[in-house]
Amino acid sequence: MLCSYKLWVQASYPPHLKLLNQNSNIPIPKAKTQFQRKSLDSRFDDIDDDADGSGLRKFALPSHVKSITSTSNPFVKHCLKLKNSSSYRHSHASALVVGTTPIREIYRYKESSQEKTVIDCLLLLENAEIPEGLDTHSCHVVQIGSMVMKKLSGVQSAESIEAIALMRFPTSFLNLTVDQNKSDSQSWFPSTHRILVLDGIQDPGNLGTLIRSAMAFQWLVFIVLKCLHSIIAPDSVLVNTQQDGIFLLPGCCDPFNEKALRASRGASFQLPIVSGSWYHLQTLKDTFNMKMLAGHPDIDGKLKKPFSLSQEFVHSVAHVPSCLVLGSEGRGLSEKSQLKCELVSIPMTGKFESLNVSVAGGIFLYMLQPKN
Repeated sequence: MLCSYKLWVQASYPPHLKLLNQNSNIPIPKAKTQFQRKSLDSRFDDIDDDADGSGLRKFALPSHVKSITSTSNPFVKHCLKLKNSSSYRHSHASALVVGTTPIREIYRYKESSQEKTVIDCLLLLENAEIPEGLDTHSCHVVQIGSMVMKKLSGVQSAESIEAIALMRFPTSFLNLTVDQNKSDSQSWFPSTHRILVLDGIQDPGNLGTLIRSAMAFQWLVFIVLKCLHSIIAPDSVLVNTQQDGIFLLPGCCDPFNEKALRASRGASFQLPIVSGSWYHLQTLKDTFNMKMLAGHPDIDGKLKKPFSLSQEFVHSVAHVPSCLVLGSEGRGLSEKSQLKCELVSIPMTGKFESLNVSVAGGIFLYMLQPKN
């Protein structure tokens, strides 16, 4: 069945209806008012402002809705936009997480770290039970039909996916290009011994894999995003106080992209991710006197000879706060990264010129991981 929904907007009436409304002696037909509201709801994709003028469409699914079977349902359309549009995700500070395993991992992590759980709505395939480990979570649970599950999950066999969660962005995500007031680099990360910097990583699978590896080896992540002129909720600028994180430089894809989330297995919600520019990265480096390293293949024609990722080199930087910069799949490191960083290569006996960035990144992250 179709479920009802709430879209928090002010209804706008044509001028002639406003004039009629001012005259209490002239009744307005009730049917026309209902038609206007219906047409307002049907123009879901065209509504850009809410009643408070913030520019956000605040979409709330009523608590009494327990089942959705139509792919044309407005809430399903909202979820599809979250799935497909980076700007829409960031304007709502929400994302879809597909699959029981990453949902459970995120939930367990939030519980263990005593953070507020970020699940707004749990969508279950019709007749499916609430996954073990989530049955104590008091979120809104909605049963959805197989066609809705197939459309939202993007998989051909809906039976392989039993759960999708609508989650708010974690408080550990910080977009410095949006929050200009968050200029104090000492508050970006809980510690700065090891920061993974991603420079122009555009493939979401590689990005998600690198984030997952960073989580496994206790690195922080700094990412330069491609283009996120977004609105982030005020509470999304806080930083997780238990782990390191990632720094994203410009040109990277969205860490909350559907494929990136699938590859990261929910790690995007579990460790601090900071999105910024080279200016922010330079500020971080200067503040904590960090060494700038960059992974780069040992080939001829470079500006400088790279160090080899040997045990001797690893030992020399073991206690030195360091940033590791990894470049894009096609172009490699940006020119600025090559100029500002000490280049480090992975020794290989084979004749391949380079490794896939997620594979190379896993080797770097393991070899240079923080030592207890």
